[in-house]
Amino acid sequence: MPSIKDVASLAGVGVGTVSRVINNHANVTPESIKKVNDAIKQLNYIPNEVARNFKMQKSKMVALLLPSIWHPFFSEMAFYIEDQLDQQGYKLMLCNSGGRPDKEVYYLDMFYQNKVAGIIGLTYNDIEENVNTDIPFISIDRHIGNEITCVTSDNYEGGRMAARELIKTGVKKAAYLGITSSAYSEVLLRKSGFEDEAKHHGIEYVTYEEKDDLYNDDDFFERFFQQHGDVDGIFANTDILAAKYIKKAKEKGLTVPQDVKVIGYDGIQDNDLFHPLLSTIRQPVEEMARMSVNLLLGKIEGEELEKDIYRIPVHYRKGETT
Repeated sequence: MPSIKDVASLAGVGVGTVSRVINNHANVTPESIKKVNDAIKQLNYIPNEVARNFKMQKSKMVALLLPSIWHPFFSEMAFYIEDQLDQQGYKLMLCNSGGRPDKEVYYLDMFYQNKVAGIIGLTYNDIEENVNTDIPFISIDRHIGNEITCVTSDNYEGGRMAARELIKTGVKKAAYLGITSSAYSEVLLRKSGFEDEAKHHGIEYVTYEEKDDLYNDDDFFERFFQQHGDVDGIFANTDILAAKYIKKAKEKGLTVPQDVKVIGYDGIQDNDLFHPLLSTIRQPVEEMARMSVNLLLGKIEGEELEKDIYRIPVHYRKGETT
């Protein structure tokens, strides 16, 4: 990998001149700027961002904390966040916590020690006491103190929407399936919206939840089918959970949507090559991601944001499971 000395040697200038060109100092001649830039291009030299940021006392690195990079929703979110940061001249530091609170605390400490420009965090653990406001922070889905801005989809309306769509298909007894976390998040509003809409229409419904640290696929669904085998409509609080229900229902001899109508939440299955194509409440992932970046960059520049919570509308996408 070429060094700054290699660039200086090829350009016929001193290392200090190369450094000044990279850092956009004013006292460099146009001729030297051209020589250095030509050498950088020829050598495909990539400046050491960490060292530059340390010297300039201004980081262009934004950290993204995710619970899982393999999950389609989180990976799609990361894609748009990185793209928006790149358009604004920032780099992304991606940290995958595996949903572990100890790992999230470790990453937060690392962010504060290394003075990243800002943090976008998506966590469902109770880590409030480890979050401070020394570095601008935008949270997705979670409320973390009064000074941390939250970007989320309209989870409550999404739950209401799911109940309405199940009722339209003739469902007589609906069930809400959910995996809950140890800390409060906007995701819980999906259940509230579902319950309120079901009550409004006077249909029978049940809610069936389990804590994420206790969750086991086989046990969860075995108990559900034993207790609520007569439901004919399902609203699962994620698409993954909805897909798992469909698989388990098939093993029980139930067909979807003939015996049971199913709606998920997220909208991660965006390709009609997959069957059955899940009916779902689609989150505006791209809009959430780009808004999170723009709000964070505003905070980095010292702007006062208008709201503490930014809720973005969702929409129903009909598939083959309703």
